[in-house]
Amino acid sequence: METEQKTTKTASDAHVASAVRTAAELMALAARTAPKAVGQDFVVIEILEGDDIRRLGQAMIQYGEETGKNNFDRDGENVLRSEAVLLLGLKDGEVIGLDCGACGEPTCLVPNQMEVEFRGPQCAIRLLDLGIALGSAVKTASMLNVDNRIMYRIGVLARKLGLIDADVVMGVPLSASGKNIYFDRPA
Repeated sequence: METEQKTTKTASDAHVASAVRTAAELMALAARTAPKAVGQDFVVIEILEGDDIRRLGQAMIQYGEETGKNNFDRDGENVLRSEAVLLLGLKDGEVIGLDCGACGEPTCLVPNQMEVEFRGPQCAIRLLDLGIALGSAVKTASMLNVDNRIMYRIGVLARKLGLIDADVVMGVPLSASGKNIYFDRPA
């Protein structure tokens, strides 16, 4: 009887993992087809599972311990409990050329590049493109009843580990359980 119960649980877990993978693919589709400024797409997308998730979660915990930055450990634990992680980033986003100053530079032609946790400055309009893609992706997850949360900390370590080739990255961990692990958690 005990063996039969374990087999049923394993089969159920496999179905949940498969459903979450499908949700991640549909989220990627929603992000890809989200509107982009001037019809130009600089959004890059990756889906992580298995060993990549373990590597990412452990690296987040370690980074938090080494830097003393808050909540990398908490979010890393969330990643370790996730079935998949969707990464969305910007790569080589060309400036729109509005000279709007929203990025903090007086003109779009300023070539200064800096590298901290992300590469910048970035065109604010391109960052809005990323935000719209993220919104489309998490809307899709919500419609499919997959728990998720947008996390910048995931993007920091996904970039450092080379899990995605992008200048700015956000991560969306995905889980399907009886309790939302991304919101029902300690502060």
